[in-house]
Amino acid sequence: MAPDARPLLSRYNALMTPRALAERKARMKKILAYLKKSYPKPKSELAYKTNFQFVAAVMLSAQCTDKAVNKVTALLWKKYKTPRDFAAADPAVFTNEISSIPFFRNKAKAIIGAATVVAEKHRGKVPRTEAELVALPGIGYKTAHVILGELFDVWDGIATDTHVKRFAKRFDLSDANDPTKISKDLEQLVPKSDWKYVNNGLVLYGRYVCPARPHDCASHPLTKRWPEAATRWPKAT
Repeated sequence: MAPDARPLLSRYNALMTPRALAERKARMKKILAYLKKSYPKPKSELAYKTNFQFVAAVMLSAQCTDKAVNKVTALLWKKYKTPRDFAAADPAVFTNEISSIPFFRNKAKAIIGAATVVAEKHRGKVPRTEAELVALPGIGYKTAHVILGELFDVWDGIATDTHVKRFAKRFDLSDANDPTKISKDLEQLVPKSDWKYVNNGLVLYGRYVCPARPHDCASHPLTKRWPEAATRWPKAT
């Protein structure tokens, strides 16, 4: 567990009764059993060949589909491979190269900035700790733990993206709206040895089985485990 996780866990769950917490743990146990069986080997669908390419891809994927990111990086990765390649990029050129991605200006600045720090401070090696990753421009809790899991098989946190957030709300696993707070709630419900299955599993389930738009999902595997989810469609916040 990350050094700061335990205080946050107790703070976020301070108002939850023991019974409510036990019910959530039991519900999460059923969900987790399905995710472990259906998605046993966590693997991102973002395309990359080098570690920093993956870092950049994750940064590009914020509020954007992996499919759209992969379309852009198919050409981009031929030009940019190492942190030094990204750090040496002409900001105007790089910004234009990713202009089909949402928030491309901010993302271009963050990627070049992160690459510069990695090249200069970390000798071109992507950091292997949450603390070092979140110190980089454009990288927060979610991005850091996606990177750690994918590149180094380090699962010290549960990353909460849009898919994880909506399922956490639909299955009443968290009362929070902030992604990091949702992560901390989920981390209390799931044994640390199984944290690696949550983000990847819910992302793939949301992408290919149960999309975000309201629909009849009573027959979906996870809804069968908690039928009440069929009537819960939290608004995006």
